[in-house]
Amino acid sequence: MSESLQQLKKPPYFMLAILFFGAFVSFLNNSLMNVALPTIMVDFGMDNYTTVQWLTTGYMLVSGVLIPVSAFLLTRFTNRVLFITAMTLFTIGTAVAAIAPTFGILLTGRMIQAAGSSVMSPLLMNVMLISFPREKRGAAMGVFGLVMITAPALGPTLSGYIVEYYDWRVLFEMILPFSVIALVLAIFKLQNVMPTRKATLDYLSVLFSTLGFGSLLFGFSSVSSSADGWKDPIVITTIAVGAILIVLFVLRQLKSEKPLLNLSVYKYPMFALGNVISVVNSAALFAGMILTPAYMQTVKGIAPLDSGLMMLPGAIVMGIMSPITGKLFDKFGPRILGIVGLGITTIATYQMTFFELDTSNAYIIFVYSVRMLGISMIMMPIMTNGLNQLPTRLNPHGTAVNNTIQQVAGAIGTAIFVSIMTSHSKQSVTEQLAGIDPSTLAQEEMAHITKLGMLEGIQFTFLIATFTTLVAFALTFFVKRVDVSKEALAKIEGEENVASK
Repeated sequence: MSESLQQLKKPPYFMLAILFFGAFVSFLNNSLMNVALPTIMVDFGMDNYTTVQWLTTGYMLVSGVLIPVSAFLLTRFTNRVLFITAMTLFTIGTAVAAIAPTFGILLTGRMIQAAGSSVMSPLLMNVMLISFPREKRGAAMGVFGLVMITAPALGPTLSGYIVEYYDWRVLFEMILPFSVIALVLAIFKLQNVMPTRKATLDYLSVLFSTLGFGSLLFGFSSVSSSADGWKDPIVITTIAVGAILIVLFVLRQLKSEKPLLNLSVYKYPMFALGNVISVVNSAALFAGMILTPAYMQTVKGIAPLDSGLMMLPGAIVMGIMSPITGKLFDKFGPRILGIVGLGITTIATYQMTFFELDTSNAYIIFVYSVRMLGISMIMMPIMTNGLNQLPTRLNPHGTAVNNTIQQVAGAIGTAIFVSIMTSHSKQSVTEQLAGIDPSTLAQEEMAHITKLGMLEGIQFTFLIATFTTLVAFALTFFVKRVDVSKEALAKIEGEENVASK
C-alpha cells in the first residue's frame, strides 16, 4: 500500500489518459443505439419495437446490476487487472455486435459490451480520487465530467449522421479500433496505483442486488414501450419485486460486518445531500435529453439528424464548461456553483414550457444550450464535494453508490417523464375531440390535433421538470464546503480507522 501511495506524489497523467480514453469510448458507445433502433429493426425484419429496444434496455440492465459489485471489485483487484478485463470484454462485445448475423447475437454483443463498460466509471473515478489531493480534486473531476457527460451527449448526433449515410454496423466498426488501442495501451503501459486488500463476496447480497436493481430497471424502462403503461401487469410486478428485493438488500448491508455496498457512506451529511441532489438532477437531465428531441421531431417535424445537430451546441457547452467548473469548485466551493447552476437550469427548463409550433430553431438551440450550461455547473461539483467527506477506505463504496443511484434515477426519471408526456398528450387530444366524430375529420386535421396534443404533453412535462429542479435548487442552499485541511482529513481518517476496528 505504501508503495502505491508513494507513486501518487505526482499524478500518473499518462495512465489517467489511457483510462480516460477507454472510458470515453465506452460512454460514447452507450448512447449510439437509440437513433439506430428503427434501422436495425428493419434490417432484421422485426415488427416489434419493444424487442429491438432491448439493445438499450438490456445494456442498461447489465450495467445497473454490475455497478453495485464494483465496490468489491475495486477493493479486491488492482486497477490494471480490472481495466484490462473490462476493456477486453468491451472489445469482444463490440466485435460480436459488428458482425452479428442475427438479432440475438447482436443483443449478446451488447450485453458483453455492458459487462465491460459497467466498471469503467467507478474505476476511473477511484483512480482520480487517489491520484489528486482533495483540495485539487475539483479540476481533475471536471475533466472526468467532460468524459462522462460529453460522450453520451455527442452520441445521438454522431449516430444520426452514420445511420442516415452509412450502415448501422459502422457504429460498432468505428468503435472497435479505438477499444483495441485502449486495450493495447493498457497492457503495455498501465500500472497499479490503487491499494488492494482481501475481501469476501456476499453472494446473497449479489443476488438481491442483481435481481432487485434488474427488476426495478426493467419495470421502469418498460413503461414507455408498453401499451398499458403503468397498468401493465408486468410493469407493476417487476417494480414491486424489485422494490422488495432492494429493501432486503439494504437491510442486509446494514446488518453485515462486510457489506457488498457499505451504506455507512450516508452518515456523512454532504455525501448524502449531494447524492439526493444528483438524483433529482439526473432525472431532470434525462427529461431534457428525451423531451427536446421528441418536441423537435414529432411537433416541429425536424429530421432526426437535424435534431441531433441542434442539440450538439449544448453538448459542446457541457464539454467546455466541465473543466472550468472543476477549477471554480476548487476556488469557490460547491454551494455558489450549485445555486447558480440550478437557477439557470430551472429558468431554462421553465422557458421550455413555452415552446410552440412556430418556435424558431435558433431559440430552441439557445434555451437547450443554456440549460446544459446550468447542468454542467452542478453534476461534478456536488458529487466531488460529497466524496471529499468520505475517508479513503470508503471511496469505492461512495463511487459505487453514486453510479448505482444515477443509473436508477435515469431509468425512473425517463419512465416517469415519458409517461406524463404520453398521458397528458392523450388527454389533450381527447379534450380537443370532445363532441367531434374523428371519422369526419380530414387526415391533415387529425394530424394537427395529434400534434397539438403532443405539444401540450411536452409543455406540461417540462413544467413538472421545472418543479423537480426547484427541489434540487432549494436543497443546494444546505450544501456546505467540505473542510479538506490536513487537520480535518486526519480527523476523518482517524475516526474511520477506529470505527473499522
